[in-house]
Amino acid sequence: MIEKITIASRESPLAMWQAEHIKSQLKKLYPHLTIEIKGFKTQGDIILDQSLATIGGKGLFIKELEQALLQKEADLAVHSMKDLPMDIYEDFQLSAITAREDPRDAFISLQFKSLDEMPSGAVVGTSSLRRQSQIKAKYPNLMIKPLRGNLQTRLSKLKHGQYGAIILAAAGLIRLNLKDQITMYLEKNISIPAVGQGALGIEILSGNEELDLLLKPLNDEDTSRCVLAERMVSRSLAGSCTVPLGAHASITGNDMVINGFVASPNGEKIIHAEIKGSKIDFYKLGESLSKLLIDQGAKELLSEL
Repeated sequence: MIEKITIASRESPLAMWQAEHIKSQLKKLYPHLTIEIKGFKTQGDIILDQSLATIGGKGLFIKELEQALLQKEADLAVHSMKDLPMDIYEDFQLSAITAREDPRDAFISLQFKSLDEMPSGAVVGTSSLRRQSQIKAKYPNLMIKPLRGNLQTRLSKLKHGQYGAIILAAAGLIRLNLKDQITMYLEKNISIPAVGQGALGIEILSGNEELDLLLKPLNDEDTSRCVLAERMVSRSLAGSCTVPLGAHASITGNDMVINGFVASPNGEKIIHAEIKGSKIDFYKLGESLSKLLIDQGAKELLSEL
């Protein structure tokens, strides 16, 4: 019987909150467990003077955590699903995807109530090509300036006047009790979220059946279906932080709706698609949505990047 678990996490306040959240969920289920959290600095936390697209995208936030699993320094790693590469090495498996927080992007400004209010030349902070392309498509007169660092650092940069507004994932702000900082939520007609945004994933070494079984109650079935469908869209289109792409699935009853887009970084070319079907067919729906995007020229658009 498992008596002790060590959780690997990034050291940022948000990542530590996420690890603590998983720890508390496990303690509710298994009061006898001793649970420790170990913090690790990842390449994505260290290299802050370049955009993620430049330095290699998603894997930058997970390599050190996976290394900890391989070296038996930790039993499981907690990730933001949006940071997890589309293909997971065979040494590892995703044991659970937890119930999703609000997946939307959030507009935060001390001067403006919305993107519509911002004058020509005003500066919006984001290092996400996905956000950049969608904002530029609808607001071509706004300036996009890179924004890196943890959540508190980004808010501090806004406060000190480096940006007229910044765009962040709403989920992180809500989790850190910073919901009151949100000026406006961006609906999918303005910004389709990143694949997996708002959901947490628990990764373990492949073949550890006892631990996998222990973690299964943390898996949220509908969140898992949505995130796996979104990841199917991204995988089919070679999605990473270097590609302006987004997909968001939602479930009402037994029905699933997926919205997706692919764009050029400057937003001049943008392709949207939507598909509906049964949530049981989530993989098939993800594949079908990527085909709809490909039929409209998504592959050609991405090959130009």
